[in-house]
This record gives sequence, C-alpha cells and structure tokens, in this order.
Amino acid sequence: MVRRIKRRNDDRGSEILWGILVIVLAIGLVSGFYVYLIQGSSEEKLTIYSGRSAELVNDIIEDFESTTGIEVEVKYGSTSEMAGTLLEESEDSPADIFYAQDPGGIGAVEHMLATLPEEVLEKSPERFRSPEDKWVGISGRARVVVYNTDVLEEEDLPDNIEGFTDSEWEGRIGWAPTNPSFQTMVTAMRAVWGEDRTEEWIEGIQDNDPTAYNANTPTVKAVADGEVDVGFVNHYYLFRFIEEEGEDFSARNYHPRDGGPGATMMISGAGILETSTSREEAEQFLEFLLSQEGQGYFAEQTFEYPVHEEVETHPMLKPLDEIDFPEVSMEDMDDLEGTLELLRETGVIS
Repeated sequence: MVRRIKRRNDDRGSEILWGILVIVLAIGLVSGFYVYLIQGSSEEKLTIYSGRSAELVNDIIEDFESTTGIEVEVKYGSTSEMAGTLLEESEDSPADIFYAQDPGGIGAVEHMLATLPEEVLEKSPERFRSPEDKWVGISGRARVVVYNTDVLEEEDLPDNIEGFTDSEWEGRIGWAPTNPSFQTMVTAMRAVWGEDRTEEWIEGIQDNDPTAYNANTPTVKAVADGEVDVGFVNHYYLFRFIEEEGEDFSARNYHPRDGGPGATMMISGAGILETSTSREEAEQFLEFLLSQEGQGYFAEQTFEYPVHEEVETHPMLKPLDEIDFPEVSMEDMDDLEGTLELLRETGVIS
C-alpha cells in the first residue's frame, strides 16, 4: 500500500517536471520566433534619401513596397540638401539609398557609395551611369526653351540658347538660376563651351534683364500667362499643365535646332551607401526602378525619358533620336561646386 502511494507520487512528480519542461520549451520557441520576426522585419526595411520630390517618385516607391513587401522610409529634400546631410552624417547615416536629381548632386557623395554589381549596372546604359560603377541613371529630363504660343512660333526662336543673348530678347526671358536643373545645364555649358564662353552667356542673359523664378513650374506658368515670352526649363513640366488644362494651354517646348547645352539631357541617378545594412533590398529597389514596370512609370506618369531602351517614351514627347543632345560625360557633369562659384561671381545667385 505504501509502495503504491509512493509510485503514484513519483509519477505525479515526473508529470509536473515534464509539464514545466514543455512550458519552458514553448516559451523559448515563441520568444525565439518573436525575435526572428522582429529581426526579419528590420532586415526588410529600406531607408531612402531622395533629392527627387515626393510628387514625382512617391507612387513608384509605394509600388515597390506593395510588390516586394519591403518597408521603405523616405527622407525628402533637395538633392543638395540630401547630399549635405549624407556628408554630415558620414558613416553614421541610416540611409541605404541616395536618389539624386542630377549627376552633380550624386557626384558630391560618390566616395560614400558602394560599387554596384553587374546585374544592376547592365540595366542602365553605360553613358547614363557612373564611370566608377557607383550609381545608375534612372530617367532622363531634357532642357528646353518653353515659349508662349500666342506671341511666338518655333521658327521665331534662335537656333541655340546662345541666341537669347541678343538684345531683341530683353525683358522677355524667364529663368530659375537657383534651381538645380538650371545649374546642371550650366555645368554642361562649362563642359561643352568652356568657362569663358559660359560666363559670356550668363552675362549676356543678365544684360537682357531676365525675370527670376524659384523653380520650373512657375516659369512655365509665367510663359503661358504672358509674363515673359520664353523660359529655360525641363521638358516635362509643360506636359503636366497640358494634362490638367488641355491642349489650349498657351505654351510649348522648343528643343534648340542646333543642340548644344540648351538641349542637355539630365539624368537622375541612384546609388547604394557603402554603410547600408540592407544591401540586398537596396539592389532590389534599383532593379525595380530599371525594370520595364519602373521605366514605364517614368514614361507614362511623369513624362520623363526612360533609360531602358525597350520602353517607349510618351507619345507627347519628342523622340530622343530627333533631339541634338550635346556629348557630355557623366564625369563632366559632377562639378556642381564650380558652377555655383561661377554663378556667384557673376551675381546670379548669392
């Protein structure tokens, strides 16, 4: 009788021990799985510093999120602001991607970027990417002269942008010298024409008393409203107005017949920070932007020129093979500081 009671007590003690062990194991498994989930979610996150506005790229970034399941955090600002932030943060920057509006901006931090793998590089034409394989071109924007169709026809415009220094254009020109795109065009001028000729052009335009605007959009609107007759802008701003207001919008683009710096093709670019902790996700993002879906977005939604050769440009745009672009290497386009110095010396910016 005593032995049976003892055995039952022993059995009960074993059951309790086994129960405790099972509970401990279960807690450990659940805790481990929870940690795995947290770690997994942190690895599936991408931080982008964007010099391109949310208006232009937010939708394509959201498409990437929904397609891949990768969470994206974006910090927006001008390209120069974002480049400055990266330089200040240095190795402590949380950024994985720098998405710049132009080669000059991304060139300022190129030493902070990682060399990209061939499978990413091959998706962007060689002429539209970093000579050091640190960034890839994503989309193109052409410099144009937008003109008021109520007072001008294309035939009335000079063969190249240099012709606007003629006194007949006094009081009729709009420009945005503080805008990064304008500054990129001047960088191309310096590469194609040299410093002296570029300085002469700037001074010639100043002699014609141009009206300064803070960006491309108000410049295009001012032309259509008749405040000025012509403006130096990027091509795609016009098409947003036409899409909203219709074909009666009183402005059109002119690609200078003789080409030159006034017809510069500016490339937006993106690269991966050397300090990125999400390198694989960052490469996925670049590949997504350069895929047919991503390039189609830029062609159809933002009216930009795709760099993917198999993606057609928007039918409203002048085909690339009909535009006389100047031959300017991406390496020559990254001397933004030299351009800013020239604009300060000539009194165009302070």
